[in-house]
Amino acid sequence: MEQLGKILIIDDNEDVLFALNLLLEPYAEKIKVAVSPERIEHFMRTFHPDLILLDMNFSRDVVSGQEGFDSLKQILRIDPQAVVIFMTAYADTDKAVRAIKAGATDFIPKPWEKEKLLATLSSGIKLRRSRCEVNLLKEQVEVLSGPAGGGPEETVIGESESMRQIFATVEKLREADANILILGENGTGKDIIARMLYRHSPRCGKPFVTIDLGSIPEQLFESELFGYEKGAFTDARKSKAGRMEAATGGTLFLDEIGNLSLPMQAKLLTAIEKRQITRLGSTQTTPIDVRLICATNADIRHLVEEGQFRQDLLYRINTIELHIPPLRERGNDILLLAEHFLQRYARKYQKEMRGLTREAKNKLLKYAWPGNVRELQHTMERAVLLGDGSLLRPENFLLQAAEPRASHKNQENETLNLEQLERQAIERAMRLSNGNMTRAAEYLGITRFALYRKIEKLGL
Repeated sequence: MEQLGKILIIDDNEDVLFALNLLLEPYAEKIKVAVSPERIEHFMRTFHPDLILLDMNFSRDVVSGQEGFDSLKQILRIDPQAVVIFMTAYADTDKAVRAIKAGATDFIPKPWEKEKLLATLSSGIKLRRSRCEVNLLKEQVEVLSGPAGGGPEETVIGESESMRQIFATVEKLREADANILILGENGTGKDIIARMLYRHSPRCGKPFVTIDLGSIPEQLFESELFGYEKGAFTDARKSKAGRMEAATGGTLFLDEIGNLSLPMQAKLLTAIEKRQITRLGSTQTTPIDVRLICATNADIRHLVEEGQFRQDLLYRINTIELHIPPLRERGNDILLLAEHFLQRYARKYQKEMRGLTREAKNKLLKYAWPGNVRELQHTMERAVLLGDGSLLRPENFLLQAAEPRASHKNQENETLNLEQLERQAIERAMRLSNGNMTRAAEYLGITRFALYRKIEKLGL
């Protein structure tokens, strides 16, 4: 017989408590007993029982069972998933029906039959585990389906012609289930557009599962995407569903898909074509039904030409392509976003700030924003946090100075060695960002993970 977990027994008869403790000790993980329902809340908070055996009649009377029903209500208020089995020497059909309607799992008369008691407790513990699993799944779905993995929902803001075209395309795709590829520089908001597409799709309300392929070590790609079985590798202590399996019925957002290695591209293509996956360590296939939204800051067609990205996979993921413009090409959207972030952070930091001076607006409009919307957001938060007064002024914005253009003579002397150019670009980005790896990666238009790899490769 499987272990019954932690059992709490509440009965005012000490002989009953002794007998049940003796009987159940070989089968239970732990047992706690109480002679009064007054101790219920204490044990619920400290012992966290998997199963509760509760007498129906205590000091108030010995027949009605009302004290038991009152205690049941208290238990379910503390833990709605609790499994409670009533016990009474005065059993009758009406009372049993009332107990089940009130939320009890089962009903045992006294004196009990050992085998029947153990069978009832075994069924109860299975129910408890099922309830816990369902509850966990619900929590996972809520987290996975929430915007930004459960974070605050970002608003897409823009009135420029390029953004109007994007909004129009998203609206046209409202009833479509096509795979979409989002292209754009780092910090342009590709992930926010992906969630916007999800919210305006037939799959809205189903799981929205994200995976940043630029931040996961290559050796973990397969287990993250396809999952694994217990014992598939050293640390696989239990089976785990992959992101593709978790997204079934919903949407899978693969961010920075340009970072996917060729072997993993082949496996992803197979999964898309066959609409099924195989977990690591398993021979059994699992059907999947996902809509793919992918994003990359890389020149993916150049990667295809260089043999670093499969053309057949590109055809599968880019039924529709969306090109997100860099912030420097969006004109007055810069000011719209600046005002939006100003209001957000003024509320967050409880600052009385109404807007920006004309000079401050001109400064923001003239800046190139190499880090795009993400850089503007960080800039506005810093300005609000450190600024004083009701208006933000030019001196509140610490923007990187544009470096002077090289003269024609200097250009002739510049190296064309790719490795040296890459080294210089990384060193310059690190200087501009004061050593901040995330900002440096944004300046270079690559992911932080890719930057780490290049630094290691170049020995910087």
